[in-house]
Amino acid sequence: MIAYVACTVRGDRGAVEALRTLCARLEAKGHTVLTKHLLDDNVDAAEGALTARAVYERDIAWLERCDVLIAEASGSSYGVGFEVGYVLGRSAQTEQRVVLVYRADREEKISRLIAGAAHPRCTTIAYRDADDLVRAVGLTLV
Repeated sequence: MIAYVACTVRGDRGAVEALRTLCARLEAKGHTVLTKHLLDDNVDAAEGALTARAVYERDIAWLERCDVLIAEASGSSYGVGFEVGYVLGRSAQTEQRVVLVYRADREEKISRLIAGAAHPRCTTIAYRDADDLVRAVGLTLV
């Protein structure tokens, strides 16, 4: 399976540790994670070395290539929202899936559009910690 893990680069990065654990477990099971560089501490500086157009073209190519988009929505991010909409908007043709995750302790601060997502190719998961995230995503991807 090829996964695109989306998270905020410039917003609240409080979910990064849980996502690092998730990505490590996915890779240990033989899956490919296209975007694990987004979990690096210096990601904003590294991404800043690219033009906005280069980031867009690279990310769209990866979104078109992935089997599943795992989108962390705990921190406000227009980019993550764009990625989710892009994949879901094409999912009837591509059969791609979205796993939309957010920290349970942030539920009152995230958009109700996220918590209430009911698209047939989208699973929404509130998680408490890294182990909870790994378990829940693993059950979803089976």
